[in-house]
Amino acid sequence: MATKKQIILPIVVLSLGIGGFLAISALKQPPQEKEAVDNTPLVAVKQVEFSPMTFTVSSYGVVNAKYETELVSQVNGEIIYLSETFVRGGFVKKGDILAKIDPSDYDADLIDAKASLASARATLVQEKAFGKVAEEEWKRIKNGVPSELSLRKPQLAQEIAKLNSTEAGLKRAIRNVERTVIKAPYDALIESRNIGLGSYVSMGTPLGKVLSTHKAEIRLPLADKEIQYLINKGKHAQVTLVADLGGKQQEWSGTIVRSEGVVDKLSRMTYLVAEVLDPYGLASKKSELRFGTYVTANIAGTQAGDVTVLPRHLIVNGQIAVLGDDKKLTYKTVNVIRQFGAEVVISEGLDQGMNVITSALDYPVEGMQLALPEDKLLQQDDDSEESKTQLAMEEKE
Repeated sequence: MATKKQIILPIVVLSLGIGGFLAISALKQPPQEKEAVDNTPLVAVKQVEFSPMTFTVSSYGVVNAKYETELVSQVNGEIIYLSETFVRGGFVKKGDILAKIDPSDYDADLIDAKASLASARATLVQEKAFGKVAEEEWKRIKNGVPSELSLRKPQLAQEIAKLNSTEAGLKRAIRNVERTVIKAPYDALIESRNIGLGSYVSMGTPLGKVLSTHKAEIRLPLADKEIQYLINKGKHAQVTLVADLGGKQQEWSGTIVRSEGVVDKLSRMTYLVAEVLDPYGLASKKSELRFGTYVTANIAGTQAGDVTVLPRHLIVNGQIAVLGDDKKLTYKTVNVIRQFGAEVVISEGLDQGMNVITSALDYPVEGMQLALPEDKLLQQDDDSEESKTQLAMEEKE
């Protein structure tokens, strides 16, 4: 038979084990519930704003004079006078004397021409008198029939021809004397001078080159697709020219005066010509637009109406992603009427105040729930307030 000790010992061990298990179970905390994670994608948006727009077409070009004239000598001789303004960069008025060629030989030719003319006139008067005498003599002859030679008509015609020839010679002599004085053909800027005092020139010798200062022209290349945004293909359109001069941006106003009417074979561009009055500000005292200046041009075009401008990359297959009032993804089909650079002009498909999504979405699905960064911040603030309230209640308990 089992002794009393053998019966009590297992009972004690079993009781200790059960007690220890209960104690450990009492110390163990229940597992904490994990907070729910909000996986709603965050997006950035831009609010749509419609406003009136006038299209402009941009181009570029180099400023040139409307008229350029190469001065050449029309007579032979020595340069005996040069004007102080006949230097590179000098400004001259129409009719100003730039240079003079020795006129001595041409003055002598002029005297000879005048003498020849006087002699021809006297001879003609004499021949007319001879003709009248011959006519009177033939009137006395009753049965005779006078010939033209008898009446000295051929001689008279010859003297008239000589008179005309001497008159032409006189005009030529006068013109040659005038050509010894080189004058400015219009208000001009001297681009170059090729002669010096004492130089000998002959007919055709280049004397210099002048540029008209009354008007400047700029050839502006345009792609065919840009012309559609201009009124009447740009004719008479206003142009704003911009250039950096002396480290400062300056502007000038001009007008499109014509199109060159052909497409350039190499660049496939159409050229419009802009005109600027008084580019050097000689009459208006405005800032000078020097010949050779590289300028950018903005040509005023058609009225686009109320439109909005958005980045081009937001348009995919003619649609744009929009965040609806319910914070869900929606796609809107838009009408793009122009694209320039990285932006597009939209006339239809969007409404004023709509939120266009500007950030990228990994797996966009129309109707998916989205959130804005400020929504997350508000939610965090609300959670923080709830935590503080719960903690305060626990401390009171």
